[in-house]
Amino acid sequence: MRMHRSLTVLLFATLPLTACVGSAPKAAAEAASRLLTAAQKNDRVAFEAEIDRAAVREDVRRQVTELAKAKSLDVEGGPSEFALDRMIGPRAVHLIGAGGGALSGPPTPDRVAPLMKALGDQRACLRGEPSGGECVLTFAKTKGDWRLVGMKATDIRIEIAEGEPLTP
Repeated sequence: MRMHRSLTVLLFATLPLTACVGSAPKAAAEAASRLLTAAQKNDRVAFEAEIDRAAVREDVRRQVTELAKAKSLDVEGGPSEFALDRMIGPRAVHLIGAGGGALSGPPTPDRVAPLMKALGDQRACLRGEPSGGECVLTFAKTKGDWRLVGMKATDIRIEIAEGEPLTP
């Protein structure tokens, strides 16, 4: 069975930006920005520097196993390490600019920050929508650094503003 998953990041010029209650630490938004920029450039080395592969692999494995069981499929041991690793990488993330065209620059921390949500002191997530969408990427602070530790296994869509955010 061939498994393929992609993360689509949509960037809209007219997306209103507001600060959210329980916003994540600036360092978490910076880590998310570096991860998305690495994906945009298809830079595997930079992408790997921003993730805890073992944690992400286990998170995706759990979700894929749950999805399979919901469809009455049971694969002993769940998806293979190879299949999981193919699902986790810069090519799984697609950045799309306003109007569906090419993104006109990197997803800066200021563009990413409105989508971040604190999940306690040591965890934060990147939401799919600025108006309170579900968490699609989860970051944790471990050993002083923020790293990706979880990601939604299917149907990921993130909307990020094009250009600099509006100040309230």
